[in-house]
Amino acid sequence: MRISAVWHLAALVALAALMAMAGTAQSSEIANLYSNIDSADVTLKGDVAGMALRMDLIDERRLIMTRNLTVDGPGTWVIRWPAFHAEKGSYDVCAFLWENGTVVSRKCDSFFYGGVEPIRFDVRDFRADSRGMHLAISASDPTVVDIYYMLIDGNKAVYVTKEQVIPITGSFAMPITKDYAWKQILENGREYAGRVKIVELNHNQTRSFMNSFLAVDDAMITETYQDETGASATVMGNSRVPFEGSLRFILSQNGSILNTTEKRTPVLLTGDDETVEITWNKTLEPGIYLLRTVLLGQGGAVVDLEENVIEAKPLLRSNATDTAKEADFPAGAAALAMLTIVLLRRRR
Repeated sequence: MRISAVWHLAALVALAALMAMAGTAQSSEIANLYSNIDSADVTLKGDVAGMALRMDLIDERRLIMTRNLTVDGPGTWVIRWPAFHAEKGSYDVCAFLWENGTVVSRKCDSFFYGGVEPIRFDVRDFRADSRGMHLAISASDPTVVDIYYMLIDGNKAVYVTKEQVIPITGSFAMPITKDYAWKQILENGREYAGRVKIVELNHNQTRSFMNSFLAVDDAMITETYQDETGASATVMGNSRVPFEGSLRFILSQNGSILNTTEKRTPVLLTGDDETVEITWNKTLEPGIYLLRTVLLGQGGAVVDLEENVIEAKPLLRSNATDTAKEADFPAGAAALAMLTIVLLRRRR
């Protein structure tokens, strides 16, 4: 009995170990792969931190090029294929996930490059910048697509979102526009890339576009106001890099600078707007003045400016004194009349 129990226990331990190994193998895998002649993206799942990712581009079983990455965790990873003289034809791309010299997961895909291919939709324009991604899509016939938006830092997509069942009804002559704003705050001076992948499921067509950009802060003056007592300017953020700048108000007359006032703006992101107000030291004398409102960035560079004219007019005197005088006159006249009546009565 004791020997049988020991064998049962050993079998259970071995089975648990096999199940754990199977779970580990299943938890680390290549979930999705897409490539064209310019770039590729691969989605990894599970505990893949520290594993090696190898991607091969193959032409008729001939290895053209290989890219290797060490991944720090699950997510979507993106590589660019170096430019080469690509010929028309079918290409294969294979991704391998390695751990300690063993292939943990493998996935392949194929695509066709060159030639005339009937397309259900066309991307007429695409651009990624510090605000987000902007694209124009047209279609020969109405269709629906899924759109993946990716923000890439290095080789990793730090954010991926999917917009599903988007109707494309614009003709080739009149494309529809789509704008996607980044959700993340970007680091000033850092290089990122924006990638969009459009999938038309009914006919199994996928197209992707990608471009790099340097993240920079940006803002603009949207409105100004000025008069004899002071001035104001409204500033709107135009980037996902926080804008920390200042407004400089320069007041001049006949070429001579009379007043320069500088005031910091609140921190602004895309779509945020704030108004900055200042007052002059005293009310301006009658005359024509020039006001130059300058928006400065963190380093003092001019980001935007606007010039306006102030026509200061003489201030009208208050009517309070005249009203008081007019109000006092009847009372004085009445008093004089009463005094006259009293004197006349005494004489009688």
